[in-house]
Amino acid sequence: MNDRYDAGDGGYGAGPYELVGYDEYGQPVYRQVPAQQAQQATYDPYTQQQGYGYDPYATGQQPPVPSYDSGRPAPAYDPYGSQAPYGAGTQHGGGYDPYGQPAGSGQQPRGTEQTAYIPQQAGPAEHPHAPAQPEEPRDEEEPDYHTEQFAFVEEPDGDSEDVIDWLKFTENRTERREEARRRARSRIIALLVVLALVAVGGVGYLWYAGKLPGLSSSGSKPGAATPVSAQKRDVIVVHLHNTGKGGTSTALLVDNTTTQQGSTVLLPNSLALSDDDGSTTTLAKSVDGDGASGTRDQLDTVLGTNIQGTWRLDTPYLQNLVDLVGNIDLDTNTDVPDPDAKKKGAEPLVHKGSAQTLSGKMAVAYATYRAAGESQNVQLERFGQVMQGVLRKLSSDPSAATTTVQTLAQILDPPLTDKDLGTFLARLADLAKSGDYKTALLPVQADGTLTAQTSDSVVKNILGGTAKSPDAGSAVRVSVQNATGVKDDTEKARVVLLNGGFTFLEGGAASGAQTASKVVYSDASHQADAAQVAKTLGLSAGSVTKGTVSSGADVSVVLGQDYRPAAS
Repeated sequence: MNDRYDAGDGGYGAGPYELVGYDEYGQPVYRQVPAQQAQQATYDPYTQQQGYGYDPYATGQQPPVPSYDSGRPAPAYDPYGSQAPYGAGTQHGGGYDPYGQPAGSGQQPRGTEQTAYIPQQAGPAEHPHAPAQPEEPRDEEEPDYHTEQFAFVEEPDGDSEDVIDWLKFTENRTERREEARRRARSRIIALLVVLALVAVGGVGYLWYAGKLPGLSSSGSKPGAATPVSAQKRDVIVVHLHNTGKGGTSTALLVDNTTTQQGSTVLLPNSLALSDDDGSTTTLAKSVDGDGASGTRDQLDTVLGTNIQGTWRLDTPYLQNLVDLVGNIDLDTNTDVPDPDAKKKGAEPLVHKGSAQTLSGKMAVAYATYRAAGESQNVQLERFGQVMQGVLRKLSSDPSAATTTVQTLAQILDPPLTDKDLGTFLARLADLAKSGDYKTALLPVQADGTLTAQTSDSVVKNILGGTAKSPDAGSAVRVSVQNATGVKDDTEKARVVLLNGGFTFLEGGAASGAQTASKVVYSDASHQADAAQVAKTLGLSAGSVTKGTVSSGADVSVVLGQDYRPAAS
C-alpha cells in the first residue's frame, strides 16, 4: 500500500511540497515551495474549513507559504483537501472543493517552478472534466511508449476464439470441398468405365450377331464357320388341311440355333417319297394315307432331316391363330374372292397390294387360294407368306406363345406338346422380327424327284447338307439318276435294288445321256456298300468312285448307256 506524504516530510527533501495538479495518467504532481515563501507563513490545508484561514484557490492567487521552524515538522498535507485540483461543491459557505477547485473561480494557475513526481502517491480516478495536464519533458532519444500499446500483453484478445472458430470452419469447409471433388471424380470415372463396358459389350454383340455395320455378311454370322453338317437345327413339319375344299399344304419350319437363322421350306405335294416297302409315292398321298408319323419318317429319309414333331394345322385353327395375334400384314400378289359370296363380281375378300392387313378369315382364303391354271407351288408360296406373317406378330416370349397355342385348343400329334410348340414358335418369332428369317421353295422336277441343284441350295444349306446317318442295321439308301435316255430303266433299277435289300431314292433324270454309269460314295465307310450296289445293278467294279452323293443318300448311282437291265 502506498503511504501518503505531507509536504514538509523531512525524508523527501529539504523543504515543503505543494500539489500543483495531476499528470496524464492521473498521478498527483508536486513542487517544492521556495524557502522565502515557506518562511512567510505556516499553511494549514484545513484553515478554510475551520473558518479562520483562506482558500488559496478562491481568487486564483498563489497563497503565501507559511514558514516553519526547522525544529518542528511541517504540518501534514492532505492531497484530497483544499489543494486538490478538482471541485464540484462548497462547504460552510467557504466555497471550496476538496479536490482543489475554489467556488466560483477559475482554474488555479500553474507555476513555472520545477515539478516533481511522487510515484508512491495514488491519485483519484480520471475525471472526464479534469483539466489538461502538462506533459513532462523527456529525453528526445527516449521512445514514446504508451501503456495502451502493450494492452495485448495484459488483456486477452476477445476475438481470439472467434478467429480460431473461423479458421476451423474454413478448414472444414475446404476439406468438405476437396472430399466432394474426390467423390465427383470417382463417380465420373465409374460412369466412364460403365459406359466403356456397355459400348464394348454392344459392339461385341453386334459383331457376334453379324449386325455390325460394314461387317455384316453371311460369313460374319455366328456359327458361319461351323460346317453345315455340324450345325444344330430344330425342325417341325406343318401340314395345313383345307377342311372346306380339301387338299393339304406342307412346310418345314427350321430353327438353325448355330447360325441363328430361321427358315420356312415349302414342300410341293408332288415330292416323291418312298414307302416302308420301298415303293414310290408322293407327299400328298403320304399325308392322306400314311399319316403324320409315316410322312415324317419318309421326309427324313429323302431330305436327310431330323424332324422333331408334326403340327397338323386345320384351316379353322389357322383362322383363330391369326385372330389371336391381332391380324397380319402382307404384300398380297392377287385378289382373292370371298368364298361365301353368292353373286359373281362381288367385292374381293383380299385385295392385291402391299401392306395389306388380313384378318383370320382373309388369311385362310389367301393361303389356300389357287387360281385357274396356277401351279400348286404358287398357292404354296401364299401359304408361306401367311406363316411368316403370323410369326412376325406372335410373341417372342415362350410363355406367351405357349398360351396362344393352348388357346387354340387343338390336339397335337405326339410327341409334340403345347409347351414345345409354343417355345419353338417363340424362337422363330424373334428371328422373324429381327429379319433373320427367309422362306424357300424346295424345287422338284415334274416327276417329283430332286436335282443336284436342289440338294445344294436348299437341302444342304438349309436342312443340313448330308442326310442323317442311318441307324445301325438299316438299309443303305441309294439315289438313282437315269442318264440312259430310257425312262423305264429307272423303274427296273428300283426293283432290283429293293430286292437286294437297299432303300431306293429317286434321283430324277439327267439333262443328257451319258455313256458310262457311275456309283459314287462320299464316306469311306460306304465304299463296300457302293461296290455291292454296282454288283447288284450289274455294273463293273471300275464304275465305283469316291465323290459327292445326293442329299439323303449313302450311295449315288448315275445310270449310263452301258446299263443293261436284263443282266439284273
